[in-house]
Order: sequence, then structure tokens, then C-alpha cells
Amino acid sequence: MAITSSAKKAIRSSARKHVFNLRRKDALRDTTKLLTKALAAKDVAGAEKLLPAAYKAIDKACKTGVIKGNTADRKKARLAAALKRARA
Repeated sequence: MAITSSAKKAIRSSARKHVFNLRRKDALRDTTKLLTKALAAKDVAGAEKLLPAAYKAIDKACKTGVIKGNTADRKKARLAAALKRARA
């Protein structure tokens, strides 16, 4: 257990950041999953509407450090490629 006041504060702030990071990660996963389900259901128009929301969630997760930059780029590229394949 933390003894010093600064260590106690670090534990509190870490717990608070953990909650925010989980929210970002959940938003990222949920929007990506919605988009892939729309593509699986052959709903290309619905997937096109969901793509900006997925990009936004990915960019915010990257900006706050939940995922790294290359991971964000890879996720966006794969979503765009999946949408392109679905259009064809």
C-alpha cells in the first residue's frame, strides 16, 4: 500500500486515467465492430456512414495514447480496404 501522499495521489490519478482509457478502448471496439457487422450483412451504405465514426474513435484513442500511431493507421487502412472490397 502507498505510504507517501504523492504515491496515494498517483494511485488515484492512475485509477481515473484507467477509466478514461477503458472508455476510449470500448468506443474504439464498438464502432469497429458495428462497421464490420454492417459489412458482413452486405450493408455497404450503412458501413459508409459508420466509417467516419470509426475513424474518429481510432484517432481519439491514438491521440490520448490508448493505441499507438501505427496501430491506428493500420486499423483505419484495414477498415477502408474492407469497405472497398465490399463495394466491388
